[in-house]
Amino acid sequence: MRRSSAHLRLQNNTDPAIQKVILKFYSGSINEKHIAQIIETLKSGGVIIIPTDTVYAYAGDIYSNKAIERIALIKNIKPEKANFSFLCHDLRNISEFTKPFSTEIFRLMKSSLPGPFTFILNANSNVPSIFKSNKKTIGIRVPDNEIALAITAALGNPLVVASVHSDDDIQEYLTDPDDIAEHLGEKVDLIVDGGPGTNVPSTVMDCTGERPVVVREGIRKNEE
Repeated sequence: MRRSSAHLRLQNNTDPAIQKVILKFYSGSINEKHIAQIIETLKSGGVIIIPTDTVYAYAGDIYSNKAIERIALIKNIKPEKANFSFLCHDLRNISEFTKPFSTEIFRLMKSSLPGPFTFILNANSNVPSIFKSNKKTIGIRVPDNEIALAITAALGNPLVVASVHSDDDIQEYLTDPDDIAEHLGEKVDLIVDGGPGTNVPSTVMDCTGERPVVVREGIRKNEE
């Protein structure tokens, strides 16, 4: 897990379309003033880009329809068709938004999180209706990344997140914060620079059936 603190800077770029505020995180402790700026952006319906323990992700407040719709627009999909995930602070956060699950699933999540996994679980009535698909499920993440966890702790509820993909046919995800600013700066309100990301997404496990099923192989803890 990357130990980080925040330092505010403006992206120096001659193109005004991508002169966006970037929060760059260095080694040390989290700077609460900069976290506060992120929270202010999120609570106003803003869309930001954050690091996780896998790929960079678009993020917004789960209770902001404006943010959800903006992320869907960036991804060129309808909000109700999107497979967005909740990025939570801990396991207690998860149980607020899911139906009861088995002891087996709990033990699996407890041994895996925080970590590079997305668990698909049955959603309960606390999940905003805009997220609910016909299957009534929700993807849940608790990343092993101090920046992301500090943001969710300060916000007080999960983030809605979606991976930042690349248009490159070779590289599926944008991993360099400067490249992210260059290509996506005009589409978001703030970029959180936590250093280079990976080009491998989380492992996705469907836990809505009798037994957990891996539906996407991604990075695992022992590969970090």
